[in-house]
Order: sequence, then C-alpha cells, then structure tokens
Amino acid sequence: MAAIKSALEIALERTKDLKADPKALAANSARQEGKRLAGEYLADPTAVDFGAKFAAVAKDAKENARAGAFEVFASRIQLPMSAVVNPDADLQILSAGMKALNTVPFGEKKMQAIFDQLGGFLKQYLDDAKQVEDAIRKQYAPRLKQKEQEMSARMGRPVRIDPMSDPDFAAFYKQNVGQMRTQYQDALDKAKADLAALCGIKKEA
Repeated sequence: MAAIKSALEIALERTKDLKADPKALAANSARQEGKRLAGEYLADPTAVDFGAKFAAVAKDAKENARAGAFEVFASRIQLPMSAVVNPDADLQILSAGMKALNTVPFGEKKMQAIFDQLGGFLKQYLDDAKQVEDAIRKQYAPRLKQKEQEMSARMGRPVRIDPMSDPDFAAFYKQNVGQMRTQYQDALDKAKADLAALCGIKKEA
C-alpha cells in the first residue's frame, strides 16, 4: 500500500500546478448542452421544440452545441438490424431536428433530399440483407444436411442443427453478410458526412 500511496502522491505533485483551459471547458460544456437538448428532443419529439431551444443557445456556444447535437442525431442513423424496425419514423424526427442545425443557404432542402434518399436506402438494405441470408442458407443447406445425417447416425436418433449454432455456417454467414454490410455502411457514412457539411460541422483530424 505504501508504494501505491507514494505513486499517487507523485502524480498529485506533478499535476497540482496544472490549470484547466477555460476555453476547452467552455467548449465541452457547450457540446454537452447540445447533446442534452438533442436528447430531450428525441425523448419526446412532439412536446419539445428543438429549433426554439437551440436558437436560444448563446452565440459563443452555438458552434460547439451544434456539434454536440449533431453527434447525437447522427448516431441514430444506423443500418437496421431487422425488418421489424421502421426507419422512416425515426428519420422524420431526425430530419426535423437536424434542419435546426443547418448553416448553409437552402441547406434544409438539401437535407430533406438526403433523408428522402436514406429512407429508400435503408429499406433496400433490409431487402438485400434478407436476400443474402436466404441465399446463404440455401447454399449451405446440403452441407448442413450432411452434418445432421452424420450426427443422427452416431447418436441413433434424428438430429436437427440450428444453422446459427453451427460454427462453420456462422463464419460463412458473417463473412458474406459482413461484406454487404460494409458496402452499405460506407454509403451511409458518406450521407452522414454530407449532413455534417450542411450543419457546418468541421471534420475532426
């Protein structure tokens, strides 16, 4: 314990004269405020006027608050994991919120065009994902059937294997679905970058 205490004391001695950068603190505070406002809006879009709340943010905090809010909105634009998800409902809410962050002349129309494209894009992703999964299962079916027959012969009773519990199928599935998902994710990231530009968000180094 003595050694730990000594190391702690040394660390405290080295940092006691360091002072927090007021500008960095203010920027972080403004960014967190933007995230908070975006979070409140997403929690209850019908009751929260995000545009009005964001407009009320102090001028010197606007840029960082805008970056924080955009981060929250952009994080909600994801490739859906299942057909149960309805991308359109969420996209409409995000579109309305992001338009309040626009910094480009006629940018709202450009944003709407991007969100309109995203709606079709995400639906197409779900369709393609289903087709790829069906094709993978069909292609792997003979191999899976052979495994079932071999196990049934060894165990003396019929055996059925859940494809996703089979390591070979899972690896085959992950590889093929992963390739498709990567292609879609690249396109989605490009759309997010276009939205960021319309919101005046500077690309981090």
